Amino acid sequence: MNRRILLIGLISILLTSCAATTPAPTSIPPTNTPPPTSTATLVPPTSTPIQLTLRVTNQLINCRYGPGIVYALASELKEGQSARVIGRDKNSMWWYIRDPGNPDGRCWVSASVTKIQGEAEELPVINPPAVKATKINLRIEPARIIVACSQFPQTVFFETEITANGPTLVVWRLESSAGYTSAEHTLIFEEAGAQTANGYYQVPVAGDYWLKVRVLKPNDIAEQLNFPANCTP
Repeated sequence: MNRRILLIGLISILLTSCAATTPAPTSIPPTNTPPPTSTATLVPPTSTPIQLTLRVTNQLINCRYGPGIVYALASELKEGQSARVIGRDKNSMWWYIRDPGNPDGRCWVSASVTKIQGEAEELPVINPPAVKATKINLRIEPARIIVACSQFPQTVFFETEITANGPTLVVWRLESSAGYTSAEHTLIFEEAGAQTANGYYQVPVAGDYWLKVRVLKPNDIAEQLNFPANCTP
Protein backbone atom coordinates (compact mmCIF):
# COMPACT_ATOMS: atom_id res chain seq x y z
CA MET A 1 0.00 0.00 0.00
CA ASN A 2 2.74 2.39 0.90
CA ARG A 3 4.65 1.53 -2.27
CA ARG A 4 1.57 2.37 -4.38
CA ILE A 5 1.22 5.78 -2.73
CA LEU A 6 4.93 6.53 -3.28
CA LEU A 7 4.74 5.54 -6.95
CA ILE A 8 1.68 7.69 -7.53
CA GLY A 9 3.45 10.73 -5.95
CA LEU A 10 6.52 10.23 -8.11
CA ILE A 11 4.46 10.08 -11.31
CA SER A 12 2.61 13.26 -10.25
CA ILE A 13 5.87 15.15 -9.76
CA LEU A 14 7.19 14.10 -13.20
CA LEU A 15 4.00 15.18 -14.93
CA THR A 16 4.12 18.61 -13.23
CA SER A 17 7.72 19.31 -14.29
CA CYS A 18 7.02 18.38 -17.91
CA ALA A 19 4.05 20.74 -18.02
CA ALA A 20 6.16 23.77 -16.89
CA THR A 21 6.80 26.27 -19.70
CA THR A 22 10.27 27.58 -20.52
CA PRO A 23 10.36 31.42 -20.09
CA ALA A 24 10.74 33.41 -23.32
CA PRO A 25 14.15 35.06 -23.80
CA THR A 26 14.34 38.74 -22.95
CA SER A 27 14.52 40.96 -26.03
CA ILE A 28 17.42 43.52 -25.97
CA PRO A 29 16.63 46.61 -28.04
CA PRO A 30 19.27 47.29 -30.69
CA THR A 31 21.55 50.29 -30.18
CA ASN A 32 22.09 52.82 -32.99
CA THR A 33 25.89 52.78 -33.33
CA PRO A 34 27.19 55.39 -35.81
CA PRO A 35 29.40 54.09 -38.58
CA PRO A 36 33.15 54.45 -37.96
CA THR A 37 34.61 57.74 -39.17
CA SER A 38 37.54 57.84 -41.54
CA THR A 39 40.84 59.00 -40.02
CA ALA A 40 42.43 59.82 -43.40
CA THR A 41 43.46 63.48 -43.82
CA LEU A 42 42.67 65.09 -47.13
CA VAL A 43 45.75 66.96 -48.40
CA PRO A 44 44.86 69.79 -50.78
CA PRO A 45 46.76 69.67 -54.04
CA THR A 46 49.78 72.00 -54.16
CA SER A 47 49.95 74.48 -56.97
CA THR A 48 53.05 74.25 -59.14
CA PRO A 49 54.60 77.61 -60.07
CA ILE A 50 54.35 78.39 -63.75
CA GLN A 51 57.73 78.00 -65.43
CA LEU A 52 58.12 78.48 -69.15
CA THR A 53 61.14 78.29 -71.41
CA LEU A 54 62.51 80.95 -73.70
CA ARG A 55 65.13 80.93 -76.43
CA VAL A 56 67.42 83.83 -77.32
CA THR A 57 66.80 85.04 -80.89
CA ASN A 58 69.46 87.78 -81.10
CA GLN A 59 73.19 87.26 -81.37
CA LEU A 60 73.89 88.53 -77.85
CA ILE A 61 71.44 89.98 -75.33
CA ASN A 62 71.70 91.60 -71.92
CA CYS A 63 70.15 90.20 -68.77
CA ARG A 64 69.57 93.13 -66.44
CA TYR A 65 69.00 93.80 -62.77
CA GLY A 66 65.49 95.10 -63.48
CA PRO A 67 62.94 95.27 -66.32
CA GLY A 68 64.39 98.08 -68.43
CA ILE A 69 67.56 99.38 -70.02
CA VAL A 70 67.92 101.83 -67.12
CA TYR A 71 68.98 98.92 -64.91
CA ALA A 72 72.52 97.64 -64.61
CA LEU A 73 73.78 94.67 -66.62
CA ALA A 74 73.77 91.42 -64.63
CA SER A 75 74.66 88.85 -67.30
CA GLU A 76 74.65 88.09 -71.02
CA LEU A 77 72.96 85.36 -73.07
CA LYS A 78 73.96 84.14 -76.51
CA GLU A 79 71.78 83.39 -79.52
CA GLY A 80 70.07 79.99 -79.26
CA GLN A 81 70.58 79.78 -75.50
CA SER A 82 67.59 78.71 -73.40
CA ALA A 83 66.47 79.84 -69.97
CA ARG A 84 63.64 79.22 -67.51
CA VAL A 85 61.07 82.03 -67.28
CA ILE A 86 59.60 82.51 -63.81
CA GLY A 87 57.85 85.87 -64.13
CA ARG A 88 57.09 88.96 -66.21
CA ASP A 89 56.54 92.69 -65.87
CA LYS A 90 52.96 94.00 -65.93
CA ASN A 91 53.12 94.74 -69.68
CA SER A 92 54.80 91.42 -70.63
CA MET A 93 57.64 93.40 -72.21
CA TRP A 94 60.32 91.84 -70.00
CA TRP A 95 60.79 88.29 -68.72
CA TYR A 96 62.19 87.45 -65.29
CA ILE A 97 64.42 84.39 -65.74
CA ARG A 98 66.82 82.06 -63.98
CA ASP A 99 70.27 83.08 -65.17
CA PRO A 100 71.62 79.99 -66.99
CA GLY A 101 75.17 81.13 -66.25
CA ASN A 102 74.47 81.44 -62.52
CA PRO A 103 72.24 78.77 -60.90
CA ASP A 104 71.31 81.08 -58.00
CA GLY A 105 70.98 84.21 -60.16
CA ARG A 106 67.86 85.95 -61.45
CA CYS A 107 67.71 88.70 -64.07
CA TRP A 108 65.47 90.31 -66.70
CA VAL A 109 65.59 90.00 -70.50
CA SER A 110 63.61 91.89 -73.12
CA ALA A 111 60.74 90.06 -74.78
CA SER A 112 61.70 91.61 -78.12
CA VAL A 113 64.92 89.58 -78.41
CA THR A 114 63.57 86.25 -77.14
CA LYS A 115 60.95 83.70 -78.09
CA ILE A 116 58.90 82.17 -75.31
CA GLN A 117 57.32 78.71 -75.35
CA GLY A 118 53.92 78.62 -73.64
CA GLU A 119 51.25 81.05 -72.44
CA ALA A 120 53.08 84.07 -71.05
CA GLU A 121 49.85 85.46 -69.53
CA GLU A 122 49.97 82.65 -66.96
CA LEU A 123 53.27 83.91 -65.55
CA PRO A 124 53.13 85.90 -62.30
CA VAL A 125 53.80 89.64 -62.45
CA ILE A 126 57.06 90.49 -60.65
CA ASN A 127 57.57 94.01 -59.30
CA PRO A 128 60.83 95.81 -60.16
CA PRO A 129 63.55 95.31 -57.57
CA ALA A 130 64.62 97.92 -55.05
CA VAL A 131 67.55 99.85 -56.49
CA LYS A 132 70.61 100.54 -54.33
CA ALA A 133 74.03 102.16 -54.31
CA THR A 134 76.51 99.38 -54.93
CA LYS A 135 79.94 101.03 -54.78
CA ILE A 136 81.78 104.13 -53.58
CA ASN A 137 85.23 105.24 -54.73
CA LEU A 138 86.87 108.00 -52.67
CA ARG A 139 90.02 109.97 -53.55
CA ILE A 140 91.78 112.61 -51.41
CA GLU A 141 94.34 115.21 -52.51
CA PRO A 142 96.86 115.56 -51.09
CA ALA A 143 97.02 112.07 -49.65
CA ARG A 144 99.58 113.27 -47.08
CA ILE A 145 100.21 116.71 -45.52
CA ILE A 146 103.65 117.85 -44.35
CA VAL A 147 103.86 121.58 -43.55
CA ALA A 148 105.16 123.88 -40.88
CA CYS A 149 103.04 123.77 -37.74
CA SER A 150 102.24 127.46 -38.17
CA GLN A 151 100.57 126.74 -41.53
CA PHE A 152 97.51 124.98 -40.14
CA PRO A 153 94.65 124.79 -40.94
CA GLN A 154 95.23 122.98 -44.23
CA THR A 155 92.73 122.12 -46.95
CA VAL A 156 92.33 118.70 -48.57
CA PHE A 157 90.15 118.07 -51.60
CA PHE A 158 88.10 114.95 -52.12
CA GLU A 159 86.29 113.35 -55.04
CA THR A 160 83.79 110.55 -54.65
CA GLU A 161 82.28 108.30 -57.32
CA ILE A 162 79.03 106.56 -56.39
CA THR A 163 77.57 103.69 -58.44
CA ALA A 164 73.90 102.64 -58.46
CA ASN A 165 72.36 99.63 -60.21
CA GLY A 166 69.25 101.42 -61.43
CA PRO A 167 67.24 104.67 -61.41
CA THR A 168 67.13 106.17 -57.93
CA LEU A 169 67.99 109.13 -55.70
CA VAL A 170 71.21 108.76 -53.73
CA VAL A 171 71.59 110.84 -50.57
CA TRP A 172 75.12 111.11 -49.16
CA ARG A 173 77.26 113.14 -46.77
CA LEU A 174 80.91 113.59 -45.73
CA GLU A 175 82.14 112.61 -42.26
CA SER A 176 85.55 113.08 -40.61
CA SER A 177 87.45 111.61 -37.68
CA ALA A 178 87.44 115.08 -36.08
CA GLY A 179 83.64 114.90 -35.66
CA TYR A 180 82.68 116.90 -38.74
CA THR A 181 79.50 115.96 -40.61
CA SER A 182 78.52 117.78 -43.78
CA ALA A 183 75.06 118.64 -45.00
CA GLU A 184 73.25 115.93 -46.99
CA HIS A 185 73.65 115.96 -50.79
CA THR A 186 71.55 114.24 -53.45
CA LEU A 187 72.51 112.62 -56.74
CA ILE A 188 69.75 111.85 -59.27
CA PHE A 189 70.27 108.60 -61.18
CA GLU A 190 68.03 108.27 -64.22
CA GLU A 191 69.65 104.94 -65.02
CA ALA A 192 72.29 102.58 -63.70
CA GLY A 193 75.81 103.95 -63.65
CA ALA A 194 78.25 106.09 -61.69
CA GLN A 195 78.22 109.76 -60.76
CA THR A 196 80.91 111.91 -59.16
CA ALA A 197 80.83 114.64 -56.55
CA ASN A 198 83.62 116.66 -54.97
CA GLY A 199 84.38 119.11 -52.21
CA TYR A 200 86.98 120.03 -49.63
CA TYR A 201 87.73 119.65 -45.95
CA GLN A 202 89.83 121.83 -43.65
CA VAL A 203 92.31 120.03 -41.40
CA PRO A 204 92.58 122.08 -38.19
CA VAL A 205 95.82 120.76 -36.67
CA ALA A 206 98.44 118.09 -37.21
CA GLY A 207 97.35 114.51 -36.60
CA ASP A 208 96.06 111.31 -38.18
CA TYR A 209 92.70 111.74 -39.92
CA TRP A 210 90.13 109.92 -41.96
CA LEU A 211 87.41 111.11 -44.30
CA LYS A 212 84.35 109.02 -45.02
CA VAL A 213 81.64 109.33 -47.68
CA ARG A 214 78.46 107.71 -46.40
CA VAL A 215 75.39 106.96 -48.54
CA LEU A 216 72.22 107.27 -46.45
CA LYS A 217 69.58 106.45 -49.08
CA PRO A 218 68.44 104.24 -50.71
CA ASN A 219 70.74 102.04 -48.59
CA ASP A 220 73.56 102.46 -46.08
CA ILE A 221 77.04 102.10 -47.56
CA ALA A 222 80.31 103.95 -46.83
CA GLU A 223 83.90 104.32 -47.98
CA GLN A 224 86.70 105.65 -45.77
CA LEU A 225 90.25 106.85 -46.45
CA ASN A 226 92.94 107.60 -43.87
CA PHE A 227 95.55 110.31 -44.31
CA PRO A 228 98.26 111.85 -42.08
CA ALA A 229 98.74 115.56 -41.44
CA ASN A 230 102.26 116.19 -40.10
CA CYS A 231 104.05 119.41 -39.28
CA THR A 232 107.57 120.61 -38.55
CA PRO A 233 108.32 123.29 -35.94
